[in-house]
Amino acid sequence: MAEKEAPASAQAQGDGKLRKQIQFADQQFEFQRRPTIKGHRSLSRSISQSSTDSYSSAASYSDSSEDEMTPREKRCEEARVHEDFCVKNIEQSGFGRREVEIAQQEMPALMALRKRAQGDKPLAGATIVGCTHITAQSAVLIETLIALGAQCRWAACNIFSTQNEVAAALAAVGIPVFAWKGESEDDFWWCIDRCVCAEGWQPNMILDDGGDLTHWMYRKHSEVFRKVKGIVEESVTGVHRLYQLSKAGKLCVPAMNVNDSVTKQKFDNLYSCRESILDGLKRTTDIMFGGKQVVVCGYGEVGKGCCAALKGLGAVICVTEVDPICALQACMDGCRVVKLNEVIRQVDIIISCTGNKNVVTREQLDRVKNGVIICNMGHSNTEIAVASLRAPDLTWERVRSQVDHVIWPDGKRVLLLAEGRLLNLSCSSVPSFVLSITATTQALALIELYNAPEGRYKQDVYLLPKKMDEYVASLHLPSFDAHLTELTEEQAKYLGINKNGPFKPNYYRY
Repeated sequence: MAEKEAPASAQAQGDGKLRKQIQFADQQFEFQRRPTIKGHRSLSRSISQSSTDSYSSAASYSDSSEDEMTPREKRCEEARVHEDFCVKNIEQSGFGRREVEIAQQEMPALMALRKRAQGDKPLAGATIVGCTHITAQSAVLIETLIALGAQCRWAACNIFSTQNEVAAALAAVGIPVFAWKGESEDDFWWCIDRCVCAEGWQPNMILDDGGDLTHWMYRKHSEVFRKVKGIVEESVTGVHRLYQLSKAGKLCVPAMNVNDSVTKQKFDNLYSCRESILDGLKRTTDIMFGGKQVVVCGYGEVGKGCCAALKGLGAVICVTEVDPICALQACMDGCRVVKLNEVIRQVDIIISCTGNKNVVTREQLDRVKNGVIICNMGHSNTEIAVASLRAPDLTWERVRSQVDHVIWPDGKRVLLLAEGRLLNLSCSSVPSFVLSITATTQALALIELYNAPEGRYKQDVYLLPKKMDEYVASLHLPSFDAHLTELTEEQAKYLGINKNGPFKPNYYRY
């Protein structure tokens, strides 16, 4: 396939070289394999289970009316199958381009990468297939990868988070994008397949969020998958799935675990959720938080961010935890640590942040009071047992976009947000600056895997080195006019480190 020119907005001029030879320590982790959950499908809505396992990001509900043709159907109806994209409305590209330009102002590290590495083109020859949230922020990442020499094809990892105008903006400058808000489950997999399979196209890199793309290629296009040079995965769900493949001896491609990098955990997971949880709840429910009884399931970085935001507006917070260290942190932060069953009858809001499954069960939902708000801040839709709510004795009533009343026979109603999917990206937005940190880490991981000499990385999952985390952080400091103190040779020798870093040992927790 002939190499496409990068869009004009992705063509920043600059010099210097970015390519770095980074050594990664082999680290292996074992995770218990999670069983697949089988759901039921109805004509109006389906439990969105992937054909691979229970972590699917596909969904069945669309805000469009049932008789409206989908972009995929229109593509065939209007004989536009030759077009190498499928979006809701290409005429919205102008609006999407302006949104991308706004995001660029808050994503300084990616713009710096374009200036520092464009002359070197460290991704020249890379053919990247991506499956992430398609937002203005991810568009800045995609166009940065193209500016660095890559060719890209892209699908959405979550059908509620796609910004149609941004997808149109990418398609308008020649980037093959297959995504629209409100895809059906079948459309979700069709879009991924269109990104993987195209005439004259052989992807050699994968950028994934949640693992659906990786598993689709592994199971449906194994020959294509085996020719990939590397995988970069950013979500806890996708990382679990990679470790499962590695443990089973089935991972035939080196993979980078971006999710557990310091910059992802401490910034995207914590600070992003601290701001976006309030935005998502306000937009969907117009709720006032002062005095509300809230239970947050999980006190990892996502849970910490959610609790900090809600406490700041006067909510009364309880936390559920399985990890005694996280539980102790919650106690020291002034939260009450409980079992969900102990408070289930009193709470006003339940927020899941664990990355697990069946954290909030049907039996527990049967006991909540009228008007409780249920939502999820984890990546996949398995934390709340939504499948159990698709029962004949319960009635679903759409209130507004991404808000459903689930009505019990006695008239009790609960508000379920985004059908149990990721609240902030489904119902609101995430700060561009925080996403700049994660996106820069993804870009550097792709560059490292693509340029690594043969044999450096085996068929395993690798963590990012601390030096790379420090580099990502340093690219963002100029935005705050921050000036780092420099160690003297004597000080560095006293600490036993290089004066240029890394400044902390690998076991340092921040």
